[in-house]
Amino acid sequence: MVMATCRERSKELKKDRRFDSMGAAHEGIKTVAIEKVCEFSTSSVTCVCIVTWNMNGKASSGDMAELIGWHRRFDLLAVGLQEVPKHDVGVQLQAALAETHCLLAAATMQSLQLFVFGPKNSEPFAKETRVDKHAVRGCGGLVGRKKGAVGVHIEFNGIRMVFISCHLSAHARNVEERNSQCRHISHSLFAKDGNPCRRHCHVTVWMGDLNYRLQGINTHPARSLIRKNLHNLLTSKDQLLREAERGEVFDGYCEGSLSFKPTYKFDVGSNNYDTSYKVRVPSWTDRILFKIDSSSGIDAVLHSYESIDRVKTSDHKPVRAHLCLKVKSV
Repeated sequence: MVMATCRERSKELKKDRRFDSMGAAHEGIKTVAIEKVCEFSTSSVTCVCIVTWNMNGKASSGDMAELIGWHRRFDLLAVGLQEVPKHDVGVQLQAALAETHCLLAAATMQSLQLFVFGPKNSEPFAKETRVDKHAVRGCGGLVGRKKGAVGVHIEFNGIRMVFISCHLSAHARNVEERNSQCRHISHSLFAKDGNPCRRHCHVTVWMGDLNYRLQGINTHPARSLIRKNLHNLLTSKDQLLREAERGEVFDGYCEGSLSFKPTYKFDVGSNNYDTSYKVRVPSWTDRILFKIDSSSGIDAVLHSYESIDRVKTSDHKPVRAHLCLKVKSV
């Protein structure tokens, strides 16, 4: 079977590029297929598990175990958290991973945090670890809940990677503000180091509560489609995909198909969408995107992209992806 890699998909889409108002070509976000079989046992593959979750200021040790899963067939684990409670979540994660993995890097900015773990005794394989953070101004945030991004730049098994965990402005109307924040973060993170986000890394992964909403549909029609398991029909209303198609954000990035239900907003303690007086339109606010440098000699294969519906302590559902990186000639 031919693997549907991000790089191959990029070549296929070159003929279908769109152009912005200035005549510049852009590709938008490329939806990649899920390959169910993971080649973890192959020496040329580095597997990365990526998790993002807006915690809504709450957590339990059981939640940490659900986030990382029970079958830990991955080399690296990157966990991006937003609205983290004041107690030390990093300690809880390390305790949950104590038997298999150790902490390689952590980047924090108040309630916005990012942790990268590797296999025990993996320090010789991890090089040039750097962290950075960038705050942004914006609407829709509460006091103590920081908006912006934190990042970790790490070289592992010869692959240079940047992981970015972000929390952007809330509310459906603030699309342009979110676009602007993405651009500021991209240009500012690691700027003093020559910005590896753009020039020196092979793989860039963005995760977080990007806060892009569904637009052009009311909450009750949207919920009706979700109840009928027809939520795939809602992707045409997704602000993030629309803005990327316009070339405003994440041009050339890859994402798995949105086969899971929208991850926001739920009544805490349940799998029921918002029953408050606001009855918010369900939306895929929580996302994981990745981009492979075309000259890196790396193919990326996505093996899963899912929400973790068993976690009910927040009004957001966590999202998890399993990404395998096959090195050809780095």
